[in-house]
Amino acid sequence: MKSLLYKYRKFFIVLIIFSAVTISLFYAALKPQKTLPIYNPADVNPELVDSTIQYKSKYHTIADFSFVNQNGDTITQKNYEGKIYVADFFFTTCGSICPKMSTNLSEVQKAVLNNPKVLLLSHTVFPEVDSVSVLKAYAVKYGVVDSKWNLVTGDKKQIYTMARKSYLAVKLGSPDQLYDMVHTENFVLVDQKRRVRGFYDGTNKDEIKRLLEDIDFLSQE
Repeated sequence: MKSLLYKYRKFFIVLIIFSAVTISLFYAALKPQKTLPIYNPADVNPELVDSTIQYKSKYHTIADFSFVNQNGDTITQKNYEGKIYVADFFFTTCGSICPKMSTNLSEVQKAVLNNPKVLLLSHTVFPEVDSVSVLKAYAVKYGVVDSKWNLVTGDKKQIYTMARKSYLAVKLGSPDQLYDMVHTENFVLVDQKRRVRGFYDGTNKDEIKRLLEDIDFLSQE
């Protein structure tokens, strides 16, 4: 028996290696591959979407924009071209969910600080209150790194339009107030092609973990 094993030892070694490789490939083929959806207005809660685009089921992308950040600099889509970014909506005097959202987004900032592919973008929903100087004080409070995270203000109509027609992230406010909106806890993940790839509860630590995992996934595409 020993002599037989010795005689065919090379054959058995090759057979074992082949079997191990085959099993590994078979397991890899069966293992589900991670994917991220591409969201269109028709996929999202209608309360968060402008009625004029609720029917749209494909080819949705983030529109061009122009706002002013915490340093008084003009920020447009060109600053985010080819980048993965997280967008949200807030206001500096919000005492409910905003502090937790901003704290969690500062944690996201720390996690992606050395990833040049990723940026952050926060829009105020009260531009009449949140001036450049107010945004700057808020930025200092939450440790905003200017090269990584922009807090922006601007024309309320454009903010409203971006929120409900691009990011699909805010509800209608008082009907008697023009362009009034109620921001949600959503963080919106946008990919390098300006497509919406995910929504995350910005107040929930588990959701922040999921967001970071999805950012990492997009970074490797």
